[in-house]
Amino acid sequence: MQFKISDEFILDIENLIASKNETEILQKLEDIHFADIAELMNELKGEDAGYLFKILESEISSEILLELDDEVREKILNNLSAKEIAEELDEMDTDDAVDIISELPQEMKDEVISELEDFEHAKDIVELLRYDEDTAGGLMAKEFIQANENWNVLTCIQEIRKQAENVSRVHSIYVVDDEDRLKGRLSLKDLITSSTTTQIKSIYIPKVDYVKVDTEDVEVARIMQKYDLEAIPVVDETGRLVGRITIDDIVDVIKEEADRDYQLAAGISHDVEADDSIWELTKARLPWLLLALGGSFIAVNISESFSGAMEKYSTLFFFTPLVAAMAGNVGVQSSAIIVQGLANNSLSGSLFKRLLKEMLLAFFNSSILAVLLLFGTHFIMGTSYEISSTIVLALVTVMILASLIGTFVPIMLNKYGIDPAIATGPFITTSNDIFGLLIYFSIAKLILGF
Repeated sequence: MQFKISDEFILDIENLIASKNETEILQKLEDIHFADIAELMNELKGEDAGYLFKILESEISSEILLELDDEVREKILNNLSAKEIAEELDEMDTDDAVDIISELPQEMKDEVISELEDFEHAKDIVELLRYDEDTAGGLMAKEFIQANENWNVLTCIQEIRKQAENVSRVHSIYVVDDEDRLKGRLSLKDLITSSTTTQIKSIYIPKVDYVKVDTEDVEVARIMQKYDLEAIPVVDETGRLVGRITIDDIVDVIKEEADRDYQLAAGISHDVEADDSIWELTKARLPWLLLALGGSFIAVNISESFSGAMEKYSTLFFFTPLVAAMAGNVGVQSSAIIVQGLANNSLSGSLFKRLLKEMLLAFFNSSILAVLLLFGTHFIMGTSYEISSTIVLALVTVMILASLIGTFVPIMLNKYGIDPAIATGPFITTSNDIFGLLIYFSIAKLILGF
């Protein structure tokens, strides 16, 4: 059963911290998962979280450090010495250690690295720090199991036992040659069922999915998601096996990418958190609000240029929000599907076929809505047939155009290297509002003759 952090439990821990009752605190936390302890620490005051962190064993505190909210982790790290941070990093896999050390100022980084007791661990961390964090090299860990193709089964088992001491989870056994170039993977079943004198080169599987150190993290996520991989090896420019990426790191990438796309779709141009400063939040939101303001100002001018028509046919005014809203909804629907397809690499067919399909879909949907709207305006509201026809014809036209814009824009943005997620936000909504109003009043002028 999942443990729940209650208000009563938090208050109890706070009281124990106030009385410095270390023994009872540790007893209460003894059977609680480190992720739940991290959740508890996120709810505590800074000094209380720091005290709790320092009384925990390093094996547990190192796991907790990775689970903490960014601002809580920053406060804790600021109150630790370089030696204390190094002790935490010594307990972590290299990829996790790099994530933590990357958050430190440069001077502190150097101090912490110099304090690491395990020289090989320190060397691996330094190597990983040179990779961009958004690449496979920045995601990978140096802890993995490898077997030389020239070993026999007995030697392989003996060597794997040695390597496994530094690997928390063994997902795969990778086979390399004498130059450490990746050759394939080894099935554990084949290993334990083969004769001890059997050569590894005769039983390993030569087909293995891998990525290069400079592969973008989102591409790594796509590959692992497509082929249902729990881990994937990473090779350098010469094909040498240099690391592996596990599914827990990819889950983080997928979440971060989804959060970023959601923010872009909502009109937030920078990666921000709810707890960021007002200035940071303003910088992230203001550009799109300015775009929306400019678009709305254009829409107002379009409406003002047809003010005479609205005085003569006032009913047209009341349906303006309806037409604009439908254009925005259809545009966002179309662009959301395209952005999702681009992200998953699942779009097929030419641009013309995609536009044609969206146009036919919009025509089918808008025709059904037009019939309902015609019935509502003419038979229920008593609007004249000419005005009702104007409204429904404008609705059909606007919805078709909005679907084309919602399809075309993200594909073009993606083609020119711009994140298509921005197309699903204010950009699509604002452009459809402008074109929607222009088409609406143009059709009205054509039919009603004002």
